[in-house]
Amino acid sequence: MGKTAAKKKEGTAAHKKDAIAKKHGKKYSAALAQVDLTKSYTTGDAFELLCKIAGAKFDETVDAAFVLGVDTKQGDQQVRGAIVLPHGTGKTLKIAVVAKGDKAKEAETAGADIVGSDDLITRIQGGFLDFDVLIATPDMMVAISKVGKILGPRNLMPNPKLGTVTLDVAKAINEQKKGKVEYRAEKAGIVHVKIGKKSFGAQKLKENFMAVSGAVMRAKPPTSKGIYMKNITISATMSPGIKLDIAEATSGSATT
Repeated sequence: MGKTAAKKKEGTAAHKKDAIAKKHGKKYSAALAQVDLTKSYTTGDAFELLCKIAGAKFDETVDAAFVLGVDTKQGDQQVRGAIVLPHGTGKTLKIAVVAKGDKAKEAETAGADIVGSDDLITRIQGGFLDFDVLIATPDMMVAISKVGKILGPRNLMPNPKLGTVTLDVAKAINEQKKGKVEYRAEKAGIVHVKIGKKSFGAQKLKENFMAVSGAVMRAKPPTSKGIYMKNITISATMSPGIKLDIAEATSGSATT
């Protein structure tokens, strides 16, 4: 990059910082001042910086955002899946299971918070949604379809591709408790995934990130053309986004 282009890039970044700072408070502006908007950070440097930035008094959630070159309007270019994070999410989930007989007993033994069959579906019809994940056995899916319009918009509908429709109820519950997260490309081709809490520290957050990054890369649709991974950014609840070096962050062997 020539000197003129570099100065122009720095000027654009400075202008962008000023514009962002005007919309936020002093703490955010101070955090923003520590991030070089012209730079693409290695995963090691990015998570070290993220953890050093002073933020909120509570334990902030850390997110990763992947901008993909896919057309989600096309049925064969959907990017969706789930993965168990090496260090969990830092959040305790309330798990509900729709099952009957022995599978209902299995769910209770495995530690499900709520277990029911048609009675639980009736409660959902009445507006009960006090759970974070809904797991179901295949034989209950016809009955669950009655509340699909309630569960769908809230991303609570059980799905075999995500492991939430299964006969191995105990395994599904254990995976959720260990920190299983779903990823899905939205309309604009952006995948947002929560990868832990700021208190995890840089190394654990990086390892969680790399697990998600690898899963998203493996989920590339065969029909997608051009650049698949266009941009990757990480951020905490109260911090600005930090842009990652795409090649390094998707290599499967990111540096520390």
